[in-house]
Amino acid sequence: MANFSKPTVPQFSVDVYQNEFLPEGGREVSAIVTVSSTGGGTSGAAGVPGYAGGSSAGVVIMVDCSGSMDYPATKMRGAREATAAAVDTLRDGTSFAVVAGTHVAKEVYPGNGGLAVADSRTRAEAKEALRSLSAGGGTAIGTWLRLADRLLSSADLAIRHGILLTDGRNEHESPEELRAALDACAGRFTCDARGVGTDWEVKEVTGIASALLGTADIVADPAGLAVDFTTMMEQAMGKGVADVVLRLWTPVGVEIGYVKQVAPTVEDLTARRTEAGPRAGDYPTGSWGDESRDYHVSVRVPQAAIGQEMLAARVSLIALDPAGGDPRPLSQGLVRAVWTDDLAMSTSINPQVAHYTGQAELADVIQQGLDARKSGDRDGATAKLGRAVQLAAASGNADTAKLLSKVVDVVDAATGTVRLKAKVAEADEMTLETRSTKTVRVKR
Repeated sequence: MANFSKPTVPQFSVDVYQNEFLPEGGREVSAIVTVSSTGGGTSGAAGVPGYAGGSSAGVVIMVDCSGSMDYPATKMRGAREATAAAVDTLRDGTSFAVVAGTHVAKEVYPGNGGLAVADSRTRAEAKEALRSLSAGGGTAIGTWLRLADRLLSSADLAIRHGILLTDGRNEHESPEELRAALDACAGRFTCDARGVGTDWEVKEVTGIASALLGTADIVADPAGLAVDFTTMMEQAMGKGVADVVLRLWTPVGVEIGYVKQVAPTVEDLTARRTEAGPRAGDYPTGSWGDESRDYHVSVRVPQAAIGQEMLAARVSLIALDPAGGDPRPLSQGLVRAVWTDDLAMSTSINPQVAHYTGQAELADVIQQGLDARKSGDRDGATAKLGRAVQLAAASGNADTAKLLSKVVDVVDAATGTVRLKAKVAEADEMTLETRSTKTVRVKR
């Protein structure tokens, strides 16, 4: 198990990529904001609000134990093995619990209404407790999430994280009940969600991960669960700072178009804004380890004369203190607007902005194409998925191009000319839909 070395403070940086030049009358300003965190991760970050050092990180693993997990039996066996692998990956001092999920949520370990602290003894006890996991009952994921929230709230933790596995649709509670649970848990812990097999609903699993700022993926073959759970837990153990927000301040007269994460996945944060003082709003980004992410910020500025310039927005990275103390600024960048009559300067599209505009469109047209295919609109599906193939090829998104090739026959990638395959494996279609928001970084 990994142990803490001498705590270090992670270094955050904010870099802004844009074409700040606007033509006369121009009002739309776009920028790609790259946020990077280095030097912290598992080594800790003393002095930073939300720092997860020692036992201040907690993880709850939620395992689907509904009746369908016995069909085939490899799913339940794979879930036990994967959970055991995740428990083995826990860092000493991390608080943790295991929950069995059916139409109700049940504590499996430690079973006392709280969390255990990871060491050799508790890891062994938890793995022994997994032997009791058996399939039976329905599926009500909202109850699992609410129990995870209660368990994570039972200890003073800087970082709270969940790992959720399901194999079926959320049939034993209404969509409104699941949404209410997600709303109640949002901002309280992050959660990675996985669907095993092909009998679950993609939009449910990706919606859980999106609401709780985690990742979503498919594990079509239960034999792959242990590797996937180990990777998820390693990434959770690498988080060093929690409750980080992107704070956007804009001058009087500037309107915000949208704020989106565009790498490593597309996630629209616009509607998640919370006010943070005069003309300032916070957009949640969750917890951070050693990593880099890209955000697309679009604002609308007032008209100005040729030669004028203005600060269109100030983008700051802020670590909030879960204990209610003062937030800590980590880094910031500036988005500018300069009006010019130089046509070449004002019409040039910044390469980063162009790239991520295409990646966001790629995610959209894949979803639209798959929805059209499911509804029987073959012409619409062909057009949308053809455009997706074209965008994936142009941006060098080889992983998405490969997934698309399992759903359509590619005649000409450059023009987006494709034919729908007559037969598509359900796992291939679900993998494309689940991973449609994954992007490729721009080459700089």
